[in-house]
Amino acid sequence: MALHLRKCRIAIATALLTTLLTPLPATAAHASAAQRAQRAASCTARSDSALAAQLSRDIRAVLTARRGTVSVALHDPATGLSCTFGSSHRYDTASVAKVMIMEAALRRAQDWGRGLTAWERRKIRPMIIRSDNTAARRLFDDLGQSYIARFLGRAGTTATTLNPYGLWGLTRTSAADQLRLLGVLTGARARALLSPTSRAYGLKQLNEVRRDQRWGVPAGMPRGTKAYLKNGWLPRSTHGWRVHSIGAFTGTGAQKGGRTYRIAVLSHDNPTMKYGVRTIERVAQVVHRALNKGRSAAQELTPESEISEVPDGSVPTEALPEAPPEQDEANR
Repeated sequence: MALHLRKCRIAIATALLTTLLTPLPATAAHASAAQRAQRAASCTARSDSALAAQLSRDIRAVLTARRGTVSVALHDPATGLSCTFGSSHRYDTASVAKVMIMEAALRRAQDWGRGLTAWERRKIRPMIIRSDNTAARRLFDDLGQSYIARFLGRAGTTATTLNPYGLWGLTRTSAADQLRLLGVLTGARARALLSPTSRAYGLKQLNEVRRDQRWGVPAGMPRGTKAYLKNGWLPRSTHGWRVHSIGAFTGTGAQKGGRTYRIAVLSHDNPTMKYGVRTIERVAQVVHRALNKGRSAAQELTPESEISEVPDGSVPTEALPEAPPEQDEANR
């Protein structure tokens, strides 16, 4: 009997030691680190604390139920509402960098005391409405990295850095900075950087993005609202699919429940483009619903059959290797 008990104790001790020494799966550890900021962050509002509390709960519920790394930044001037969920985390921009390029071109024209040239207009419009990469590269090269970097400083960005090899699609940015860049066209900073004519031109391009690229943050927006958006969708060998959507929304007037607000949702570690799009759209739905109570939606979730798995082409296939692991870790 004593021998049997000793054997049982040894077996139990061995099993416990094995359990304690077995490492956690990498995916679980990664998810915990990546989502820590999402769980901790929240919304605040100057004049509507109930709205802020509701959106904090609703956005967090969406993010908790989804895989991947997701950052959300939101601002609604009408209530002073601001939401930050991992909004300082940095991502490769992919095609959302085209908003930055367009705005820098508009500002340069003002600096030089002129309107856009015909050549600039021929580059900006296809770059935005159909996400033309050749037009983006030519305009980016024409502006030059030093000018774009100065523009980013004027716009108040704090986490956006250009790729040192001139690959504009690998510009690194945060959701908070993308909200600031949208503010160049719609926010308080707009008047200091761009003229009313320049802002109207830029918003017109974003409003006319072609139908198959209008997924993302417009999902759930109410009828009578205009969307000004740009998306990015790029897979790489680390962090899977980067899927981003940024947009500004203007209503039909305060007396009809309309308002102007901005949303930026950036993500990576998505298994597919479809998965990333659906995550962004679920976030957008709860935002639009909370900000426009009682108004019916003009745009629903994008059918999966209409979401392509073809990359946006913002980074050439022969581009540089991925950033070293220590750089990514520093940005978690």
